[in-house]
Amino acid sequence: MDCYKRRTSTCFPFSCETPVKIHEFQAKALFRKYGIPVPRGIIAKTPDEARDAALKIGGTVVVKAQIHAGGRGKGSLRENPSVHGVKVVKTPEDAAAFAASLLGNHLITHQTGPEGQQVKQILVEEASNIATELYAGVVLDRDTSRVAFIVSTEGGMDIEKVAEETPELIMTERIDPATGMKPYHGRKIAKALGLEGQTASQAAKLFAGLYTMFTATDASLVEVNPLVITAEGEVKALDAKVTFDANALFRHPEIQELRDIDEEDPKETEAHDAGLSYVALEGSIGCLVNGAGLAMATMDSIKNAGGSPSNFLDVGGGATEAQVTQAFKIILADPNVKAILVNIFAGIAKCDVIANGVVGAAREVGLAVPLVVRLEGTNVDLGKKILAESGLAITPAGDMHDAAKKVVAAATGRSVS
Repeated sequence: MDCYKRRTSTCFPFSCETPVKIHEFQAKALFRKYGIPVPRGIIAKTPDEARDAALKIGGTVVVKAQIHAGGRGKGSLRENPSVHGVKVVKTPEDAAAFAASLLGNHLITHQTGPEGQQVKQILVEEASNIATELYAGVVLDRDTSRVAFIVSTEGGMDIEKVAEETPELIMTERIDPATGMKPYHGRKIAKALGLEGQTASQAAKLFAGLYTMFTATDASLVEVNPLVITAEGEVKALDAKVTFDANALFRHPEIQELRDIDEEDPKETEAHDAGLSYVALEGSIGCLVNGAGLAMATMDSIKNAGGSPSNFLDVGGGATEAQVTQAFKIILADPNVKAILVNIFAGIAKCDVIANGVVGAAREVGLAVPLVVRLEGTNVDLGKKILAESGLAITPAGDMHDAAKKVVAAATGRSVS
């Protein structure tokens, strides 16, 4: 979930740093800690471990690929498209065989991109006798400054598609932080899902656990899809997706330990380590900007000019030459980048410092794509002088609209009116 793609106030303007994701099995461990019922499961990293896990659990089990992406059940292996990421198996031998087909291969879903993500571990879980599938999510609604429950009777479906085609099937309940979640909130949510009696009571307790976990861990998203009612009347979180506010990790060393760096975009990890805010996108124009608001406006200008940004990158107000150089390296690590736009409105970060960083970075990395630079603010004349005297092929721009037109023309090879 990145800020520009979703364009929600959930991450902008307060933070555009990529939320920290964890695996399903880790999320379910947290669920158990907060009293949220989940199926019994065992993590496995080899086919033999998968066989032993299935044997220990007994009966029919579900084998699930563990990657940081949704849609695993519908996804397929890059190496063998006929194999999907989730399968119900009846014997330990079948569990081992399916694990062998997954492990080490790349699973492609609608959230991974065409390369997919390598499966390095799987979850072997007891099968549930499902009677009803529901959806439940918890997010922070910044418009109202409240934690919001989003629930639907259409569990197991693509919730974005449900919201678009049948919004009447989605209910939202916002919790006042002054009171916190009360029992009546849980009952109201359960009623909206058509639950009654003991099942409604179980669901209300589960929702209370989700709220407590969300607030206690500084989560940015908790999603259960599907939330199931079994034929025996039990309420269970059959799946679990949790992401956390990266800016709050200093309060949660136990969550930092759950990070799987192999699952993260190397460019985003490198940017984080360099003190930069970076989110990878799918366009062809690299963006280097100071300030989240200006970065969002820059990307909008590029889109309005007919281009597509390849990233969100905020070097911050106190950017150094070293950080600017690192930012260039990160942008150019994306082979899709056809041109770069540097858009700086200098206050604390002075234009001459940025200009020196741009010139130094261009020389160090051997810049092979067009570069458009727009500078405004503190020491702007000195900054422009440094760029003009650098001897490098840098295209200056007068304002943001002019910069967007020039970089789109450079990236696409066509003029922009």
